[in-house]
Amino acid sequence: MARRPQELLRLLTRAERLAARRLQCVLEEFDCSVEAWWVLDLLSDGQGHPMTALADHAFMPAPSATKLIDQLVDQNLVFRRVDPADRRRVLACLTPRGVERRQQLVRAVRADRAAWEPLLGEERGERLEVLLDRLAEVLEEDGGVTTARAERAVERGR
Repeated sequence: MARRPQELLRLLTRAERLAARRLQCVLEEFDCSVEAWWVLDLLSDGQGHPMTALADHAFMPAPSATKLIDQLVDQNLVFRRVDPADRRRVLACLTPRGVERRQQLVRAVRADRAAWEPLLGEERGERLEVLLDRLAEVLEEDGGVTTARAERAVERGR
C-alpha cells in the first residue's frame, strides 16, 4: 500500500534531522558545525571554490555562507584568493591547518558511521544511497524548487 506523500516527507525529514544531530554531536568535539563540515569537505579537493558553490554544498543562503567563511578564515582553516580565470571572483581554499582539521573530522565521522552502518546492512545502505540520490535528481530536474526560491522562503519565515 502506497504511503501518503506527507508520510514520505516526514520520514525523510526525521531521518535527515536525526542524522544531522548525530553528525553535530561528533563535530562538537572539534567545535565545528555541520555547515562548516560540508564546506571543509568541498574544499578538500584542493581546487578552491566560489562562495556560491560553498553555499549550495552546505545548503545555506549565500550571506550565511560568507559569514561562515569569515569564521573559518579567522580560525586559519580557510583562505581566500582571487580566481585566476576570473579576477572578479574570489575562491576559498583550505589552509594546511584546514587540511589537518578536515582529516581529523573525517576520522571521527567515519568512526561514528562504522558504529551504526552495520545495523543498516551494506546492501540496504547502498540501495538507500542510490534511492536518495535518484530522488534528489528527480526533484532537481523537476525544477520545482530553485536555490533562490528556497532562500526567499527561508527569508519569509524569519
